[in-house]
Amino acid sequence: MSKKRLNLTRRSFLTRTSLALAAPAIIPASALGRDGYVAPSERIILGGIGIGIRGTTVLNAMLPEPDVQFVAICDPNRSRREAVKQLVDEKYGNTDCALYRDIREFLAKRTDIDAVLIATGDRWHALASILAMRAGKDVFCEKPSAMTIAEGRAVVETAKRYSRIYQTGVQRLSEANFTFANELVRRGLLGEVKTVRAHISPWDTAQMSHEWLPAEPEPPQEEMDWDLWLGPCPWRPYNSAYTAGRWRGYYDFHTSCIGEWGAHTFAQCQDAIGAGTTAGIEYNYVPNDSGDGMVVRFANGTQMILQREGWRGTCGIRYEGTEGWVSVADGYERPDVSSPALLGDFRKIVAEYQERTQRPMNHGRDFFNCVKSRRQTVANPEVMHYSMSTVHAANIAMWLKRNVRYDPVKEEFLNDPEANRLRSRAMREPWII
Repeated sequence: MSKKRLNLTRRSFLTRTSLALAAPAIIPASALGRDGYVAPSERIILGGIGIGIRGTTVLNAMLPEPDVQFVAICDPNRSRREAVKQLVDEKYGNTDCALYRDIREFLAKRTDIDAVLIATGDRWHALASILAMRAGKDVFCEKPSAMTIAEGRAVVETAKRYSRIYQTGVQRLSEANFTFANELVRRGLLGEVKTVRAHISPWDTAQMSHEWLPAEPEPPQEEMDWDLWLGPCPWRPYNSAYTAGRWRGYYDFHTSCIGEWGAHTFAQCQDAIGAGTTAGIEYNYVPNDSGDGMVVRFANGTQMILQREGWRGTCGIRYEGTEGWVSVADGYERPDVSSPALLGDFRKIVAEYQERTQRPMNHGRDFFNCVKSRRQTVANPEVMHYSMSTVHAANIAMWLKRNVRYDPVKEEFLNDPEANRLRSRAMREPWII
């Protein structure tokens, strides 16, 4: 049987099955969900928006899920969308993956799609998420999911208004090592934890560049739609370096060295200390170009220190309590701990977390489970928004070169009009939220 037979969608299944039952026929096992197949009515139809290197990694993790079927890719870069099509078609053994250049056409035409994977550059994350949710799609969006405090709030409100499921790609909230570290804090096994340390990336600066790269001849629109690629960012001449991924470090495209890894590590720290639905209230400026050493204070009295070094891998966190400490980053076989005894119940603690929360140690799977159950994801819109608000406030302190105070309830800086103006950025028409 050709794998093309698998391409029924949940929304077309009942119609096709009713027609098939009207006449004598042999119904394939794939249509009935037998012999290891997932019935069409239970499949999640997935599309992609802007899938490059990072997005391909995420997509490769999602494609083996038996109840997920990827059907279409949208990207203004022809080579990128064709690369995704090749990957998907090889997976399914057919040529069915559809190609779209313009996100508006994609969302308008593909009413069969249940959810989208968004892995564009940072500038598009919030806007693409909002457009997709308005079109009735659930969203898995790579980090950092908002360029500003205002964008983050708009994502939260859109998900709420349209009853959409949303997961931001801070996947360490679904990894055993990081979950174990967070559980040590939550269970009080480190004593009172008043200091946590969050890894920020050791390249680029907090200030970022406002310059433009030199103009190059613009390619044909079908090869690279430059206007669509820019999206809500201010216009500037085409330069191939931008589209090759070298947009980091530029203000219009990036959230700085603080946001690059802080999108992950701030979410971890805030989750562990019970500040997942709030943001830091005080940000102490440090006179360097990165924010290394900045102290962020939360209303519960905990301080988070931004730190560039101190781990053997990327996106590290460290929690320091009165009775011990734990530290972990990517690549650790097990977390570093102040006492080997803390690791004795590693598997038990992770298993009990999973039983209590019903969360898998698989970020994509958590998203798909929630698409079906309509339960909030582990990295839901509020988790994204408040951790990113801490990122943005830290950046603003660095840009203004002074301490700032922030009210997470009102979502405004205290007695600081200059800082408040930086809660949003101008968006280029027609890409306005």
